[in-house]
Amino acid sequence: MGTISRGFTGRRSSTDAKLPPGQYLTTDFPVLSAGPTPRVPLDKWEFTIADGKDVLQRWDWKSFRELPSETFTVDLHCVTRWSKLGTSWEGVSLDTILAGVKTNASYAMAHSYGDYMTNVPLKDLTNKQAWIAFRFEGEDLTPEHGGPARLLVPHLYLWKSAKWVRGITLMRSDKPGFWESLGYHIYGDPWREQRYTDD
Repeated sequence: MGTISRGFTGRRSSTDAKLPPGQYLTTDFPVLSAGPTPRVPLDKWEFTIADGKDVLQRWDWKSFRELPSETFTVDLHCVTRWSKLGTSWEGVSLDTILAGVKTNASYAMAHSYGDYMTNVPLKDLTNKQAWIAFRFEGEDLTPEHGGPARLLVPHLYLWKSAKWVRGITLMRSDKPGFWESLGYHIYGDPWREQRYTDD
């Protein structure tokens, strides 16, 4: 992968009870990425659910956008310690996407255009906890923030919400993704400050 983008501007401390420990509020939406930003034309975009051997479901952009979507408001928490509260999104719930899939898997690996990947327990993708999001604050999601579509798992640190998502592989056992293999926590709960492997 290419260069990892660094830094952001603006810092405002807060004692807001909605903030996990060690976090501070920002009104910006910092752009932090591992590698260059992919530009994925909608006519080339697809999203798949696979089991490591076979593709179980596949959508192109048209069929994906025909799935029922919902708007939702969530708080975001980045491992670099910023939090942004009350963000508004539109996307397709992973409950909808996984509805027709039969599996014995307990884990998932999200894959992105640009070869980024991150692992998430399957139970954290269901029960209205995760979406494939395509709109942010009423606007189409920009490439810098993961457009045309990104995984959003807001109860975990934001590196688990893979930008430019292109598919999910279902797995019976857990294994690390990109950041996890470089020492980030295998799970990433902001409320338990699970930033790094030993946290």
